[in-house]
Amino acid sequence: MGPNGRSGSITESLDTWRAAQRSFAHGGHTLAWWEAGEGEPLLLIHGFPTASWDWSRIWPALAKRFRLVALDMLGFGFSDKPRPYAYSIAEQADLHEALLAKLGIDTCHLLAHDYGDTVAQELLARFEERRAPGARGLLLRSICFLNGGLFPESHHPRPVQVALAGEDGEKVSALLDEAAFTRGFGDVFGPTTKPSDAELAEFWQLVSHADGQRIWHLLIRYMEERRTNRERWVGALVNASIPLRLVNGPADPVSGAHLAARYRELVPNPDVVLLPGIGHYPQTEDPEGVLRAFEAFQARL
Repeated sequence: MGPNGRSGSITESLDTWRAAQRSFAHGGHTLAWWEAGEGEPLLLIHGFPTASWDWSRIWPALAKRFRLVALDMLGFGFSDKPRPYAYSIAEQADLHEALLAKLGIDTCHLLAHDYGDTVAQELLARFEERRAPGARGLLLRSICFLNGGLFPESHHPRPVQVALAGEDGEKVSALLDEAAFTRGFGDVFGPTTKPSDAELAEFWQLVSHADGQRIWHLLIRYMEERRTNRERWVGALVNASIPLRLVNGPADPVSGAHLAARYRELVPNPDVVLLPGIGHYPQTEDPEGVLRAFEAFQARL
């Protein structure tokens, strides 16, 4: 099934994926989102600098069991990209809560990746704060994290990310082009699972939509947010009252084996699944492995 429930390839082209998008207006901005399937709601939260298309390879299989919802966050993919703008993790969490409320969803599971991991941590922190009897708000059943900066001390940003976060970040954004993106993006994948030239071209089409790469110096502020909010977001993991699982591509230089090791150190009764040879994008590099790990996690629930 495709992203809109129709029959189609398990590897949706970007154009096919976009054709199924819906629009959601919030706070004066228009955001792209997708929905498919029936069953318990599952919210999928994408990473930086890509968007919800990242989920396309596991979307059809997940839609057989869950009601899937995915949003291109503000500044990403096919959603609005205001500039200048103070993009924040808290606002991205607000947008997901608002979309779910619009859909009448008050309880869901989360599957998150990269930047989306941090948004999921904020949603988890809010959930834990609202656990008092009679409290209102989004109820979380479980969270499955893929590679991401769950702990700022174990996040190893790429040189371009460091440059984007620096004083000359705006200039770096202005210089980014397809050649520079292609050179750097493939480096975070596993040694035998790197994207093809055709896939890299589609990833570039996605991230550069409406000159999206020109605001990366604004979006990259999430790295500083992680440091500022470490106690809140790491505390949410350490004190979580719901089941958590980390599915990790250990070959990822940004948040691979070292991130999994830190997770095991800090999170009580850590549930970690490693996908050997896989890098930063497990859901595109090893969709079958991610599906097995996620479905086993859900079966245990």
